[in-house]
Amino acid sequence: MSEHAERFIEYLLRLAGKQGDRGAMATLRHSLAFAPGCYPPAYPYVEPFVGNERSVRDARRLALYGVAGLFARHPEHRPQSFASAFGELLRRHVSAGKGNGESVEKRFIALLGADPENVLDYLRQAISLLAATELGLDYARLLDDLSHWMRPEGDRDRLRQIWARDFYRAAQATPDANVSAAS
Repeated sequence: MSEHAERFIEYLLRLAGKQGDRGAMATLRHSLAFAPGCYPPAYPYVEPFVGNERSVRDARRLALYGVAGLFARHPEHRPQSFASAFGELLRRHVSAGKGNGESVEKRFIALLGADPENVLDYLRQAISLLAATELGLDYARLLDDLSHWMRPEGDRDRLRQIWARDFYRAAQATPDANVSAAS
């Protein structure tokens, strides 16, 4: 993960903390209803991290706004990728007897097929599912990943393969394997 992404997520964690800024978090959540970077009340929270050299349609700028909104919706920062967290959601869904997890898997596959223009729509829905089960993810890694995904010339296929691998490994892991892997 980039140092820039880490600093941005640390900033968001401070905003979300016990002594944080609830108004800022509400503003960032509301920004998800708009195209990334098109909700002026969110500018004071994100633009300081954008940098002067980035254009309005720069992928990193768009990813910063997207991740800020997603984080505000579910501020659970944990050391696992988004895809691993979503795979764990599938595993929990199945182990709780809520079916075979086909709906979770279909959502993930639809997300993998997303274009730069609509990937945040799919992620917003996915983050809501993670929030409902209190599963967190590494937002710094998500920021770096989205910065690549949202580039017009980005290598989305490589990123899709990495996400698919993480998702299916986490979905098939046993709870005991997760405990020993974290040690």
